[in-house]
Amino acid sequence: MVGEKHCLLGQKRPISRQNVATLNADEKSKYFKADEASDSPKTTSHNGNLQTESVTSTGYERLGHSFFQVPCAKLAMALLGKRLVRKIGSQRISGKIVETEGYLGHEDKAAHSYQGKRTERNEAMFMHPGTAYVYNIYGMYCCFNISSAGEGCAVLVRALEPIEGISTMHENREKSSKSQKKQKDVNMTNGPSKLCQALQITKDKCNKMDLVSSDELWLEDGDAVPSEKIVQCPRINIGYAEEWQEKPLRFYVKDNRCVSVQYKG
Repeated sequence: MVGEKHCLLGQKRPISRQNVATLNADEKSKYFKADEASDSPKTTSHNGNLQTESVTSTGYERLGHSFFQVPCAKLAMALLGKRLVRKIGSQRISGKIVETEGYLGHEDKAAHSYQGKRTERNEAMFMHPGTAYVYNIYGMYCCFNISSAGEGCAVLVRALEPIEGISTMHENREKSSKSQKKQKDVNMTNGPSKLCQALQITKDKCNKMDLVSSDELWLEDGDAVPSEKIVQCPRINIGYAEEWQEKPLRFYVKDNRCVSVQYKG
């Protein structure tokens, strides 16, 4: 979705934008219709670290094809609160999705598939909804996306709240980081490449995976996030996308400490 130079580990500076454009009526109808949920998300953070939740694989249903077969922006919003699960051997690692961005294919100037561009690299964006699109940036970082309904459309997963395998996530991040300083739990997966490092999501291993059938990477249902707890705002670091840089296609859970950047517009 975002260009190579823009999908980094995550940034902490606040964003301030003026005159934020909104989706027009046709775009709203085409790309998503907000669904309200009834239950509030659970917060487990404390002093920068998180308490592992007791509910594991038996507590939440795995998401099927129908969940992903919706317009891109709708999927980006629906993913909030869902659990991304990575299994390596017998080890389960998981996190709650708290931040996403939608990339709307052919007409979206920020998308890798803008103007229908289709290459070996972005082929996963054109595969059936629920396919993992993982790409490399700078030859050392990865970003994880999920294809949706719509030609060349996909959702970038920007941040997770760690749930299972937190100690393993720390080990994975320490192996990938030049710094020897142990990070707080809330800073471990608060960026698209950070979460890939923590969950060992790489292009070689995970690109084009079917997230419905894979036994290594999948999504499970989770805590419903009510619409009033969802922040909708412009995406991050896509200044090259002209008018599309102001489209409100970034979604995150309000006040969640694991979000990469809080919107200050």
